[in-house]
Amino acid sequence: MLRLEDQPVRLCDKVPRRSFMQIGGLAMGGLSLPQILKAQAQSGKPSSHKAVIMIFLAGGPPHQDMFDLKPDAPAEVRGEFKPINTNVPGIQISELMPRVAGMMDKFSIIRSLVGAEGRHDSFECCTGHHFRSAQPQGGWPALGSALSKVEGPVNPTVPPYIDLSHTMAHHPWNIKSSGFLGLEHAPFRPDGRVMENMTLNSISPARLNERAHLLKGLDRFRNVAETRLTDGTYDGHTKQALEVLSSSRLVEALDLEKEDPKVRARYGKDSPKVLNYSLDKGYQAIMSRFLLARRAVEAGARCVTCSFAHFDWHGNNFAYARKVVPLLDQGVAALVEDLHERGMDQDVTVIVWGEFGRTPKINPRAGRDHWPRVHAALMAGGGMQNGQVIGSTNRLAEEAVDRPVHMQEVFATLYHNLGIDVASTTIEDNTGRPQYLIDQQTPIRELV
Repeated sequence: MLRLEDQPVRLCDKVPRRSFMQIGGLAMGGLSLPQILKAQAQSGKPSSHKAVIMIFLAGGPPHQDMFDLKPDAPAEVRGEFKPINTNVPGIQISELMPRVAGMMDKFSIIRSLVGAEGRHDSFECCTGHHFRSAQPQGGWPALGSALSKVEGPVNPTVPPYIDLSHTMAHHPWNIKSSGFLGLEHAPFRPDGRVMENMTLNSISPARLNERAHLLKGLDRFRNVAETRLTDGTYDGHTKQALEVLSSSRLVEALDLEKEDPKVRARYGKDSPKVLNYSLDKGYQAIMSRFLLARRAVEAGARCVTCSFAHFDWHGNNFAYARKVVPLLDQGVAALVEDLHERGMDQDVTVIVWGEFGRTPKINPRAGRDHWPRVHAALMAGGGMQNGQVIGSTNRLAEEAVDRPVHMQEVFATLYHNLGIDVASTTIEDNTGRPQYLIDQQTPIRELV
């Protein structure tokens, strides 16, 4: 076992402890890294690499101004935006989303999404369960954590679950963690101290000394390991585990300097100040996160989550939408176009949604209020039958009138695209009781 400690840190899960690297006891999916490598070798089957990229729109995006416009509704409902044609005959979306409209054949819209709890929280979008419902001890794990447990890593040097979101001021909006599955299946968040220790930028003398200490410790371990490998104390899988710890695969994936400048330009420029209140609250429009999500999946991540901007517009809905929605349009279109060009569209599912919709009637402050009765989602990739609209709402976009789609059906579809049978797959909670991943276990039939 190798354990190399540096200074005490407080990581994203808020548990204070010393950071460390550990071989032999390095837990991934409940197994040590050498055990994982040995099991993979014995199986003779490489892991398939299906993945999900989830874009979370905190606050509840206005479905009437993005995906389900009602041009014939009264002025106090239809708002200021006009629908435009897409490249799929008969499908229209907002004029604020021309890029997605131009490649609608690669997307699907769910206009009749139901089952929202009505809580300002990412919990339901991350786990598929209501926050207020009965939960197993420790709480429900996020989709990425469930994938980490059920499937394990694609590449031992890359965490299965990566969250690229900023920390948001309204804590419940932050992407959820591993629940009863524990810290070993929590998302890796490449920000703050974590990335500082993974890169060589702005090295201070103190940090340089820390690195020197780590390297000396690693060299000492290598010397001991080589001896024990020679005398048979360690097996080859431990040696392989040692090698992957020094891999730069994840660091390189998160280094956009290694990306083609033309591809980077397609995604657009980051806009931290897109909203006048966003910079210090974490509600930023960071376009490069869409590109990082694709690169993280290519490196081996199974689930990548990313929050984008902020949509809780009780006032100035239309002014804010003019700033935010075109950026979302550019980022999502670039991501899906990229996936198709790289041949990843059959394996990677993209889901774009928020926790609920907005009121049909515009309030006196030119805003829309909370509306959990119905909302919309945008999906792409995953080998799905895209280029369609699923479901519809009434003339005021206030309730589903055709083909209501429950949020758990979306989760069943995501798991289906990942090759996981939710009708038979269970994970044990803290009491040892097997729990199904979700309750409603039928994927959206129109897509699969």
